[in-house]
Amino acid sequence: MRELVITLFELGREVTSVLDLDELLPKIPQLIARLTRFNAFAVYLLDEKTGLLSVAYSVGYPDTVARGLRVKVGEGLVGAAVAEGKPLLVNDVSLDDRYVEAVPGSNAEIVVPLRRKGRVIGALNLLSDTVGQFTEVDEMILRQFGAHVAVAIENARLFEHEREYTSTLETLSEIGREFASILDLDQLLTKILNLTRRVIDYRTFGILLLNEETEELEMQVAVRFGDKVEIPKIKLGQGLVGYAALHKQAVLVPDVSKDPRYLKLVEETRSELVVPLLVQDRCIGVFDLESPELDAFKKSDAEILTLLASQAAVAIENARLYKQIRANEARLERELRFAQRVQAALMPAGPPKRIKGVDVAARLAPARELGGDLYDFLAPEPNSLVVAVGDVSGKGVPAALYSAFVGELVRSRTFRRRYAPERFSPGGVLASTNSILCERQLEEYYCTLCYALFDFKRRNVTVANSGLPYFVRVRGINRPPEEREPAVQIELSGLPLGSFPGSTYDELTLDLRAGDLYVFCSDGIFEANDLQLREFGTQRLLKVIEESKEKPAKDIVDAIFDAVAEFRGEALPNDDMTAVAVKIDL
Repeated sequence: MRELVITLFELGREVTSVLDLDELLPKIPQLIARLTRFNAFAVYLLDEKTGLLSVAYSVGYPDTVARGLRVKVGEGLVGAAVAEGKPLLVNDVSLDDRYVEAVPGSNAEIVVPLRRKGRVIGALNLLSDTVGQFTEVDEMILRQFGAHVAVAIENARLFEHEREYTSTLETLSEIGREFASILDLDQLLTKILNLTRRVIDYRTFGILLLNEETEELEMQVAVRFGDKVEIPKIKLGQGLVGYAALHKQAVLVPDVSKDPRYLKLVEETRSELVVPLLVQDRCIGVFDLESPELDAFKKSDAEILTLLASQAAVAIENARLYKQIRANEARLERELRFAQRVQAALMPAGPPKRIKGVDVAARLAPARELGGDLYDFLAPEPNSLVVAVGDVSGKGVPAALYSAFVGELVRSRTFRRRYAPERFSPGGVLASTNSILCERQLEEYYCTLCYALFDFKRRNVTVANSGLPYFVRVRGINRPPEEREPAVQIELSGLPLGSFPGSTYDELTLDLRAGDLYVFCSDGIFEANDLQLREFGTQRLLKVIEESKEKPAKDIVDAIFDAVAEFRGEALPNDDMTAVAVKIDL
């Protein structure tokens, strides 16, 4: 007996060391063969949902019997042992009415229930062709060994469950990555339908999204037995679907006929699982799984689908936002193109044509789609030319709007000079413009602007400045080299327009000579950066002007822009750039 106990202990340790169910089941009859003789063997496992015992593994059973045999609890010797929870030893099966033949030629049978934590999970069944084959010792040995087998099977099941759960989590992670890579909503929803089958084998699956304006759940995609179905809109709170969306919780119904919330929309439905799609505690829709079988979905399915729904909800929201952004981008692109046309139309096409002996050119390059720089050529009186060059703080649409407003103010006040020349001198125009900008109380914006009035009758130019970089003058271009003067900046400062109410602006009057060149630039030229954040600067600008001063005004302006582009290299523009050149040939 001592040797038998030791053998049982060793066999028990050996069987409980196996965690793979497919490996464990074949090992059981091999170990039992070391304890007693038998002709046929089977492990029956109980399906708690159906209440049926089926053969999980067998030796000596006909294949057709092993595959198709289903035993009700209480039926046959195996079912009786499971129902009673006690071993059954029958050494002559012909004398027991409960016997049901599974293996022809069997004469003796011993059945040991497998019990784990007070419940029966299956049974071990041994058959022999010899009457009187099994003894009470065999029954005792198998009962003890069966306890180890029950533990081993439960451990293997738990291990398999954990392995499947881990695999499911890995699959969910992979699916989540696929979801995140799709930004087209229709494509994403179809992908969700297809990928969900990798974690839950559904028969009917629908994705409904919530229309927040109508508070209705609208079916986006649905599949029933492989075919598409049409589902009407469902009010929030209505039916199982509406309930799950309203209360933001999963709904698992084993039998829909017993749930008063159920709406009969699909004829074959017997059980249903609904999981809300939540984004930051906001429900955007639901997953709806239906089955023609009762109790088709488990609690674990609800848990898995909830994890999947959390990933899908974020992906769906991103796809919807992307769709909205793309629509807004298309609208903004149209509006920006139109705004660019409007801004270009507000710029002068060139200097007044009736002025002779003056070569004028300008070029503007916004850092973004729209810029805050401006320039204008105006002729308020005969034999005169006003050149205005400005730079609004900031970039983009706000700066462009502010720039258009400033340009119109300067334009209107320039033409008032015809009626009040003293009041609307260059300094007066800047002062009047500053007053109106300050009245508008747009403190976050201001404008630097240089205003030059060329009077060709009196042969002078009067300039007022409100913070634009000093303009450049070159003299004697048409004279012999020894009589020419180098390019220099003319200092003239002033406060930016729109910054301080009541500001006044100094004026500087210079005489005009044939061969003079005046160049006005916004600070985007001076402060253009290269990749090392070095600035283009004043000296480079003066050098470019010196080298191109004998060329036409347009070529001078282009030379400035070309030099800045070469200096900047691959660096992006950091500000709007404007340059205006005025050559005097009178």
